[in-house]
Amino acid sequence: MSDNSIEAYLRDLDKLIQYLEISGSSKTPAEIVLNDLQGLVHWLHEFGIAARSQARIISGLRNFFEFLLLEKEIEADPAELLDLPKLGAYLPEVLSKEEIDELIAAADVSKPEGHRNRAIIETLYSCGLRVGELVNLKITNLYFADGFLRVIGKGNKERLVPVSPSVEREVNLYSEHQRNRMEIKSGHEDFLFLNRRGAKLTRVMIFIIVKNLAEKIGLKKNISPHTFRHSFATHLVEGGANLRAVQEMLGHESISTTEIYTHLSDNVLREAILSFHPRNKK
Repeated sequence: MSDNSIEAYLRDLDKLIQYLEISGSSKTPAEIVLNDLQGLVHWLHEFGIAARSQARIISGLRNFFEFLLLEKEIEADPAELLDLPKLGAYLPEVLSKEEIDELIAAADVSKPEGHRNRAIIETLYSCGLRVGELVNLKITNLYFADGFLRVIGKGNKERLVPVSPSVEREVNLYSEHQRNRMEIKSGHEDFLFLNRRGAKLTRVMIFIIVKNLAEKIGLKKNISPHTFRHSFATHLVEGGANLRAVQEMLGHESISTTEIYTHLSDNVLREAILSFHPRNKK
C-alpha cells in the first residue's frame, strides 16, 4: 500500500489507543470487547468526527481485528458486531461570519497560546484548509508577499490558496508573541503551528482547541475543524464565487464534491423567499 494508506490505518489505530488512554484503560488487543469499541465510536462522535470518517475508522479497525483473529492473537473478534454509522446525503454544519469572529475573539491573547489559536481559526476559515493540511503547513510554504499559501493536500497534491490580510496579521502576531520566543524541537523548525514543547500540533489538538473555544462562547452547534472549511466554501458560493474556483481552492478531485455547497446556498435562498416573499408573510 502507499505510505499515505499505511499512515491512515496507523492513525485509525492511534485513535483507539487514545480513547483507551483517556478512559484509563490499559487493555491489550486480546482484552478489548465490543463495548470498548462502541465507546470509541461515541467518543469520535463527541469529538466532531464526521460519520463518513467514523465509518472509515471502524472499517480499518475491523480489518485489524480480523487480522488478529486469523493470526490467532485473539479468540473472538470484538468488531464483528460493531455497527457502522448511517451515511446519507447531509448538509454539514456552517458557521456565520459573526460566530467565527466570536470564536477568534474568544482566544485569550494574555496566554501564550492565545495568538496561536487565533491564527489557527483564521487560517482554517480564510483558506478553507483540511485539519491535516493545517498541522502540516510550513513556514516555507507561506508566500504572504504574493498573497497565497502553498498547500499539500490529499494524495500529496499541491495547490495554491489565496491568503487574506487577516491571516497574515494573525500569523505575524503569533510569530511575534509566541513562536519566535520558543525553543523548537529538532526537525519541527519549519512547521508553522507548534505546541508548548516546540513540536508540530496534532490533529487531535486542533479538535480540542476548536471544542474549547466553542464551549467558551456557548456555541450550541456541533462543530469541528472541518466546519470552518464548510463555512469557507459556503460563504464563497453564497457570495457568487465560481464553483470551479471553489473546487480549486478546496482541492476537490471532482466538481460533484464541491456541488454540495450549491445545495447549502439553495437552502439560504429558500429561507430568504419564505421570510420575505409577500405570499409567505402572515
